[in-house]
Amino acid sequence: MLHAEDRVLVCLINNPRDLEIARWDHWYRIPVVHAPQEYTPDVLAFYLTAAFGDEKWAIHEYARTRGHELVQRIDLFPDEPNHPRARALYYKYQLEPLQRLPRPIPSLRWRRITFIQTTGDRLMHALEIGDLIERPSSRFVTLMDADANE
Repeated sequence: MLHAEDRVLVCLINNPRDLEIARWDHWYRIPVVHAPQEYTPDVLAFYLTAAFGDEKWAIHEYARTRGHELVQRIDLFPDEPNHPRARALYYKYQLEPLQRLPRPIPSLRWRRITFIQTTGDRLMHALEIGDLIERPSSRFVTLMDADANE
């Protein structure tokens, strides 16, 4: 259950394996080099990319966090010892079971999304991705409209 004051981190998932890990193994990894600094979320919400067919470009699920730890990638995937980032550091968030939102939160226009820091209140009431952002210029948001590069 979401609470209005929850700190929510919206994370990009572009690989079905990562969603399956979150769903069945109840953890999610964030590379330390890309993670928002000095922000510990109560909830992770997952923005899905084109790899997810009919559910693409939207948030459908979220999970409350139960804690996190700092690990190397090889600790998460010991069967991939030769991966180029095998020794890279990751935050491993332990998750409660994923919950479906009452309605998906779509991106109504193309955006490059890495992370969005928001609140439980905004996640509960958002009709589209832009509604999650308190201030578009916030230093805590990595979201870029396609036309911003033109």
